[in-house]
Amino acid sequence: MSHTSANGPSFAGRVRGLVHGVALGDAMGAPIEKLSAAEIREKYGRVDTINTAWYRDNQSTDIRKGRVRGNGIVTDDTFMTLALMEIYNDVKRHIDAWDMADGMVREIAWRQRWIPELQRKTALIERLFYPEKWIFQRHQLSSCDPRQGGIGNMVNCGAAMYIAPIGAVNAANPQAAYDEAITFASGHQQSYGLEAAGVLAGAVAAAFVPGTNVDEIVKTAHGLAKDGTRTAISEIAEAAEVLRQKGAEHAEVVAEFHEKIAPFSPMGDDLNHTAKRAGQATPNYQPSRFLSIEELPLALGFAIVANGDFKRAIVDGVNSGRDTDSIGVMAGAILGAMHGEDIIDAQDADQLDKINKLDLNAETGAFVLTAQNIIKADDESAANIAHQRKQMMV
Repeated sequence: MSHTSANGPSFAGRVRGLVHGVALGDAMGAPIEKLSAAEIREKYGRVDTINTAWYRDNQSTDIRKGRVRGNGIVTDDTFMTLALMEIYNDVKRHIDAWDMADGMVREIAWRQRWIPELQRKTALIERLFYPEKWIFQRHQLSSCDPRQGGIGNMVNCGAAMYIAPIGAVNAANPQAAYDEAITFASGHQQSYGLEAAGVLAGAVAAAFVPGTNVDEIVKTAHGLAKDGTRTAISEIAEAAEVLRQKGAEHAEVVAEFHEKIAPFSPMGDDLNHTAKRAGQATPNYQPSRFLSIEELPLALGFAIVANGDFKRAIVDGVNSGRDTDSIGVMAGAILGAMHGEDIIDAQDADQLDKINKLDLNAETGAFVLTAQNIIKADDESAANIAHQRKQMMV
């Protein structure tokens, strides 16, 4: 049921759109992750559904033994997003790096849940990529200062990919969302990987503003961003506006975006870590004030070219290749929050739940109540502070 009023979608509807956007973008991008745009065109033509077979299904590689993807299966992007929602449900307040050390460690290492890629019930850490396993290493095994948990980690999009719920808890307050995301994710990431988490949370918070549009959201994201992330967003956004106005074809958009992002993310189409790379020095994944993850600027760019269209932005994003699932997740989270639950296709939602053994509506509903209570407490606190300041100024 839609809950749209004269002010646009309801808060609950926007959160449902956000969570669905995360899962849909994840599931659509997962089967083609690490392929280039050209390889996707060659193998699939254009992926525009979650009913897609994994390109590795007919390959016999030991590293993927026992793993499954495709037909709606989601990855760690979705499960860590749900884990973050559960942390909020548990603590019922704003969060910081100590909640990374406590709540996120418990969620990834000590909670058993069905992991569809592994086809078994286990701890999420069994599925995570090394930069996300770092959370357990640093906080439980090394017992570091929680604020220093991200130091030494591989710089990647791992924190940004699941940070969207912080934008919901700080709905319509992008600066607060940015600040909280940086404080929390400092326990996981560093440098431009941490910066991207803050900016993504801020963009999601901006998407909750009634009557907003994609251009305003990107403007807010750019205003929050620092260093290489800010410049990368600027470069992609400027190119996206020109491409949107000329009605450019997808292949032209991808080529232009990849050219623009190359100075900030030089790895290009070669995302696979192989034995040949052992011992080789690289600027990739290292702290830098000049670089940026590419997933967030690209997601914003595809949202601009699509003029805020939810499905088109996700489809264009995943078909651009490389880190397809995370690009889809970020575009889906922002535009899902902007449009609300009207973007949810019932068939897709049902398939996502069934194949992943989830109940996204129930998990979202619980988080909505938590977020509403935190926002209400914020409003009461702000009113009390304003009253005290008024008295102080007399």
